[in-house]
Amino acid sequence: MARTPEQNNAIITGNIPRQLLLFFFPIWLGTMFQQLYNTVDTLIVGNFVGTQALAAVGATSSFVQLLVGLFVGLCSGAGVIIAQSFGAGDHDEVNRQVHTALALAIAGGAALTVIGLLISRPVLRLMQTPDEIVGMASEYLQIYFLGMIPQMIYNMGTNILRAVGDSKRPLYFLIVASIVNIVLDIVLVAVIPLGVAGAAIATVASQVVSAVLTVRCIHGSQGMPWHLQLKNIRIERSVLLAICRIGLPGAAQSALYSISNMTIQSAINGFGTVAVAAWSVYGKIDFLFWMTVSSFGIAVTTFAGQNFGARQYDRVRRGVRVCLAMAACTTLVISFTFYNLAEVLFRLFSQDDAVVAVGVGMMHVLTPVYITYVCIEVLAGALRGCGDVRVPTLITVFFVCGLRMLWLFIAVPIRHEVATVEMSYPITWSLASALFILYYVKGGWMQRCAEKWEKKQAG
Repeated sequence: MARTPEQNNAIITGNIPRQLLLFFFPIWLGTMFQQLYNTVDTLIVGNFVGTQALAAVGATSSFVQLLVGLFVGLCSGAGVIIAQSFGAGDHDEVNRQVHTALALAIAGGAALTVIGLLISRPVLRLMQTPDEIVGMASEYLQIYFLGMIPQMIYNMGTNILRAVGDSKRPLYFLIVASIVNIVLDIVLVAVIPLGVAGAAIATVASQVVSAVLTVRCIHGSQGMPWHLQLKNIRIERSVLLAICRIGLPGAAQSALYSISNMTIQSAINGFGTVAVAAWSVYGKIDFLFWMTVSSFGIAVTTFAGQNFGARQYDRVRRGVRVCLAMAACTTLVISFTFYNLAEVLFRLFSQDDAVVAVGVGMMHVLTPVYITYVCIEVLAGALRGCGDVRVPTLITVFFVCGLRMLWLFIAVPIRHEVATVEMSYPITWSLASALFILYYVKGGWMQRCAEKWEKKQAG
């Protein structure tokens, strides 16, 4: 008798540390290559165009994260329900969910394109972006938002593949897309001097490549519980509601995260172009930490979702403990490395001594406190994978986003320093982590989620 896809999926049967790591590394590498889109833009723009162009590209990141993050939250919701249905062996439901998810990606991408083109310049003004870089930042965004549909198709396709245990092929697609991006960046910025416009064109082109490869993969996948057909790519109301139930809280959380980051960017903008450029470079270096801890979060979300769907509740808890330990150890290594190599890392992006000096100061404030964020990402991922999104979202919204903005409005005017802005991170991370631990240990969430899932499967 042929084995089912679930029986071949070691996420619900294999050694827990091994399976988490096997799933984590392709996600981590894929996230790294995805970040290469913007990092290569920064490297080439900073070295071939100048500090103002570097600041212009960096000033767009928080606004882009706001709009894109809204939809990525829905993508994660689709990934959770697909993982649960796949773990439960409900192939018909997976097929319906995949087609609805792709339709949602197309519609969401089109909406983001229109919204981004209409409001990008006013938002840059609202964020107090320095006058000398507003024009270049707006030019970059106007081109970047033309690539929203392929970017959303790739993001949704990645969540579909990861939900069924495939984290390798999204990595391969990103490697190809990153190579395209690097080549086009060199040609359109360093050789043909198109400035920030060339960097944006290169990014959009690479996103198109990744989307095409992802759709081709999903369409041609053998042995998967779906049969992709163009006529079936439509939004089914019941599936959309299930995606929104999981995804909308995540989308709202992501949006509020981005709004708080935009508030931070606005505060940094008030310190001038050098500070903006330094913050932009720091963001590219800092992303190694973010992509690492978020990759652990994605891995534990899929692990929890599939095992929860298969009713292996004790295995979910064991997986969370293992993932927390791995994430914490990795974070400590990153913190030590970043703190001691701060200047070396900064000079890879800029030779401006003023930018480097400000940036090193930023790293010395934030890198020692990365460890305070680990529980937020891993525990939230596990809870989301089991379908519990309400309380984790509330914790994040009020104690990470709300309290952070309150700190910026109260503390920064009193002590107008870059370090004051940065301290909003460890303060809010520590409080949110404490609440996540308390809720995970004492909140009774597993029993509630299990009862709902058993009821759904029985009905």
